[in-house]
This record gives sequence, structure tokens and C-alpha cells, in this order.
Amino acid sequence: MADDSVRSRGANHTRRATRDAAESYLSHHRKVARDSAQRLWRTPLASLMTWMVMGVALALPVGLLLLLGSLQGLSAGWESSARITAYLEQTLTVAQARQLQLEVGARGDTAEVDLIDRDRALAEFRVSSGLNDALDYLDDNPLPHTLLVTPVELNRHASGVERLAAELEALAGVARVQVDLGWLQRLNGMTELLGRATWVLAVLLGAAVVLVIGNTIRLAIESRRDEILVAKLVGGTDAFVRRPFLYTGLWFGLGGGVVAWLLLQLSLWWLNGPVERLAGLYRSDFTLNGLPFDGALALLVGAMMLGWLGAWLAVKRHLDAIEPGVPAGS
Repeated sequence: MADDSVRSRGANHTRRATRDAAESYLSHHRKVARDSAQRLWRTPLASLMTWMVMGVALALPVGLLLLLGSLQGLSAGWESSARITAYLEQTLTVAQARQLQLEVGARGDTAEVDLIDRDRALAEFRVSSGLNDALDYLDDNPLPHTLLVTPVELNRHASGVERLAAELEALAGVARVQVDLGWLQRLNGMTELLGRATWVLAVLLGAAVVLVIGNTIRLAIESRRDEILVAKLVGGTDAFVRRPFLYTGLWFGLGGGVVAWLLLQLSLWWLNGPVERLAGLYRSDFTLNGLPFDGALALLVGAMMLGWLGAWLAVKRHLDAIEPGVPAGS
């Protein structure tokens, strides 16, 4: 019984010591995070300049990615509404045209097939062109029967539409097939190039952010050199000494992310009106999409990680070189 009591007291003491150590560790982290933030607020101009540099560097690639996403959504909408126009032979009667309509509609890769007979086409042309008097001099209707073919949703992309158009053109009774996807393919090629260029720009500007934070932390290390030496003389570990600078990098990253988000919101607010008016002139519903909640959160987290990385590289390079008895600059 006495041994069990001793073991129980020893286990309780171990758990209490572990809990106290964890609380002390967390308390020190909170204190260091608070002190690091207060140091930044005590130099508001220098901190704001660093945040602005980070904000601009982060907002540029994110803004381009948002524009790219809007363009891809717009091209996808145009692809989804793509239709094929099949002009039939002039010699085909209305009955033969309807039979061909049923034949094309029975295919598994067509969702809808509309027949516009030549009389209806001529009537619509009279209304839209305003050439009633001139059309009255025609002896015969020069317009052919026309099939408007809508592909199934699965094939509403450039390759699927091209394949269906080639098969329709090979049918007996079809004189010509028209589908204009060349401009859409060029748009997709441009958006793909823009996407790759944006990621290259993001990597370069991310590296620039890391360098800016690293240089800022290096200056902070040099200004607190005596404080670091004292901490190491009294037995402070490397983790203990570097912790304030890592939190400083995190705060710089968070501030830069917030500035980047504000710049994006202001830019979208300023551009959205003219973009909507321009899209209205072309009868398009194109709009610039802003950052959703998860995108804004990812921006802040990514900015904080870049700030932490820049601080860690600076600490690894400069802080480890500061040792008691080592002259400055050696």
C-alpha cells in the first residue's frame, strides 16, 4: 500500500509538472506574440511601409488569378451555348429537311435540333434587314433550309463541337456546316498563357516578399544585438531567442495579407462599374469575381507563412552568428 501511495504521488507530481511546463510554454508564446505586435505598433511608419510592399506584391498575382478565373468562366459559358448551323442543299424539300432533322436528333451526341425552313428564314431576314422592297424583286427564295444543332452538355467544348460538325457535314443533304470556335480557342490559349505567367509572377513576388521580410528582420536583429547577447549569456536557448523574430515575421505577413485583401477589394469596387457597363454593351453577364471567404483566408495564411519563412531565413543566417565573445560583423 505504501508503495502504491508513493507511485500515485509521483505520477501526480509528474502530471502537474508537465501541465505547468505546458502552461509556461504557452504563456511565453502569448507574451512574445503580444510584445512583437507592440514593437510593430511603436514604429507605425516603418511597419506600414513593409505591409504596403507586401500587400502590393501579394495583390498583383492574386488579382490576376481572379481575372483569369472570370475569363475561364466566361469562355466556359460561351462553350456551353455553342450551336452548329447546318445549311442544307437547295434541292431538299421541307419533308426531306424534317426527315434529316429527325435523323440528326436521334444521334446520341445532340441535345436539340431546330429546323428553320427557307420561308421562315426569308421572313426573319425581311424583319431584321429592312430590305422588303429589294427582296420583292427576287424570283425565288435563295435561302436554304437550316438546322440549328445543340450538342449534348458533355460535348459542349471545342473538340466535341468540331467532331460533331465534321460528322454532320458528311451527311447526305448537308451543303455546309458553320461553327466559329477559332476565336474561342485563341481565348483559351491566351488564358492558359496568362495562367502560367501569373504563377511565375506569383513565385517571383513571393520570393521578393521573403527577401523584404528577411531584410527587415535582419535590421531588427542588429538593433537588438545587445539584448540577444544578454539572453544567450544567461542561458537562453536558440529557440527562446529566435521566437520573437519569428512572431514578428508572422505579424508582418498578417498585415501584408490584410493590405493585399483591401487593395483587391478597392480595385474590384473601382473597376466593377465600368466592366459591367462594357459587358452590357455586348449583352454579356461578365463580372469580376472577388475573393470568397476561403480564398481570403488562404491569402492571409499564405502571407503569414511567407512572413514566417522570411523571418526564419534571416534568423538562421544572422542570429546564429551572434554569440558571446564573437565580435560584430565577424
